[in-house]
Amino acid sequence: MSGLLQGTAWVTDAGLETDLIFHRGIDLPEFAAFPLVEEHEGARLLREYYLAFAAIADRADAGLLVETPTWRANPDWGARVGYDAAGLDRVNRLAVRLARGIAEGADLRRALVSGVVGPRGDGYVAAGSDADEAADYHLRQLRSFDAAGADLVHAMTMTAPAEAIGIVRAARSVGLPVAVSFTVETDGRLPDGRTVAEAIDVVDEVAPADWYGLNCAHPLHVLAGLDGGPWQERLTFFRPNASTLSHTELDEADDLDAGDLDLLTGATAAVRDRMPAVRVVGGCCGTDAGHVAALWGVARSGATAGTAG
Repeated sequence: MSGLLQGTAWVTDAGLETDLIFHRGIDLPEFAAFPLVEEHEGARLLREYYLAFAAIADRADAGLLVETPTWRANPDWGARVGYDAAGLDRVNRLAVRLARGIAEGADLRRALVSGVVGPRGDGYVAAGSDADEAADYHLRQLRSFDAAGADLVHAMTMTAPAEAIGIVRAARSVGLPVAVSFTVETDGRLPDGRTVAEAIDVVDEVAPADWYGLNCAHPLHVLAGLDGGPWQERLTFFRPNASTLSHTELDEADDLDAGDLDLLTGATAAVRDRMPAVRVVGGCCGTDAGHVAALWGVARSGATAGTAG
């Protein structure tokens, strides 16, 4: 397993897409942020967004993990917003270069770039069962990340083991370390009904990831799935949602639910007490830099320091 993340804790970003839509008034067709890297104003907004997390990392005396805005930059979702294979290769490389510029410009002890991979389908619906097909599908995006110099790959919002296995295989084929973060429903189980422990076991059996994590669920929902097993010590990444709403309710919501900050920080502290290996902490849907600052217990204008860090 890669030791790339050892030696420090890492601040990462928040709910990029919900921040852009609800706080900055940016239209994101198909929830896709990646086209912004090709636009002058879009790239400026992305840099401004990421620099807020560099400032949090500085105040927290932590490393910075800059995760690319490429959650939707795969063939199926890319086609919906007008990107062919060549266009996706271009934009995935540009995203890594933008992230690298943030990482290298931050006056921090450590900064890394993570190429973000999202699910082929909807992030809240259980994915297919063919790991080989998933590996072939995601390979081109990972090749773009590698060619542009990403330090690692992070597959986020995975809903079932097979797609995660495929992404790990694709990452191994290009020589990049890889993290897999699953999402859970309000009962702490994956959308396909498995427990997180079962999902990790399935991936570990055939294509172990370097790191595992959880994202796009409120920490209260994560707590519902924690059983005290040793698998909890395998979790390195944690990017919670702000809202306690279910995935279905969030999909149907017209307004942003920024959640209860005290509940978020308190529940995250409870999660981290039971997941002692977590080293990378940020946010997901509904969160912004204020939420992440609170999760790290540092001050930020407009945010109250929380208890987790």
